[in-house]
Amino acid sequence: MKIYQHKILHLEDLDHLDIDFIPEVFFLFASPSFVGTEEFVSKLAQKFENAILIGCSTAGEILGNEVLDSTIALTAVRFEKTKLQIEEVDLVSYDLNSFTAGKALSNKFKGTDLRHIFVLSDGLIVNGAELVKGLHTDLDKSVSITGGLAGDCSNFENTFVIAGAKIASQKIVALGLYGSELNIGFGSKGGWDSFGIERLVTKSKNNVLYELDGQPALELYKSFLGDMAKDLPGSGLLFPLSMRDEDNQIPVVRTILAVDEKSGSLTFAGNIPQGSYVRLMKANIDRIIGGAEQSAITTKGSTENQHQLAFLISCVGRRLVMKQLVEEEVEAVNDVFDNDIYTTGFYSYGEIAPFDKFSPCTLHNQTMTITTFSE
Repeated sequence: MKIYQHKILHLEDLDHLDIDFIPEVFFLFASPSFVGTEEFVSKLAQKFENAILIGCSTAGEILGNEVLDSTIALTAVRFEKTKLQIEEVDLVSYDLNSFTAGKALSNKFKGTDLRHIFVLSDGLIVNGAELVKGLHTDLDKSVSITGGLAGDCSNFENTFVIAGAKIASQKIVALGLYGSELNIGFGSKGGWDSFGIERLVTKSKNNVLYELDGQPALELYKSFLGDMAKDLPGSGLLFPLSMRDEDNQIPVVRTILAVDEKSGSLTFAGNIPQGSYVRLMKANIDRIIGGAEQSAITTKGSTENQHQLAFLISCVGRRLVMKQLVEEEVEAVNDVFDNDIYTTGFYSYGEIAPFDKFSPCTLHNQTMTITTFSE
């Protein structure tokens, strides 16, 4: 596997790429505030017309040990023994049904040697939990899935994915990786602390929560936030929910995407099933950094082969909590790998991965999720 990375600060940086091999794929994680993303993607596609382009918007770009803003984190890769296939679906074409869209997307990948699907989705109108269920429906259990939901800093206004020479909102793009020589590692850990009493979800529909213990969910949630309630939904990133139900024996974290004052409801990045139990969570910076380190340890132990390329997808809520200390979680990951690995990724609105190699794939929030590739 050959790998090249570059931090794109300006459109002109395209002329300064010094790649000494023919790339098969470019992974592009782009800040919404980067000026000229469409033009850059178009020109890159023209310059490397046989390469696959895949990526998304971010709430911060990761390259090496750096967490960046207003850039495009570019990683060019040439696999030696792995075949690649890019596919996409438009959520609008499936009436915004994330399950159906996910199922249609995974069915585009055929072949007995399919090993992994790396998926990137619009981060605002998708139900990440239903997307994961749809992706898995007709897929062989030997195929692993990881990825994330595109970000938009903490604005919650517009996210996009990059698929080929185009960038577009309301779409899901995925890269299929084929071949027995491909080794995949993954892990996902959080580090947040639960507090307060556990509450029963008494009314919900998919990812919209209406009532907890028979009380309006938004009203109850605001009572916990106090003065910070006026900054919803952004301030909700600092106080996610821990949720457990029959499908999630290990509690998963759910982050708020939107609030509806009229219905008194909260919309989350993934499902909050009626009858499930939730608890409020808060940040502990040391434990968050420790969670990133543990995710790297899990990933490193998931395969005996050397790890060459790592994708770090961490939640925007973690970045808001850690502020200027945010690079410490990236450094913690690279330290586990002895800084002997190419690292890229982004801060997201949701992370897609199993907890470890023994767990099913699921949607996470507020985690550091890692995927590694090697041949």
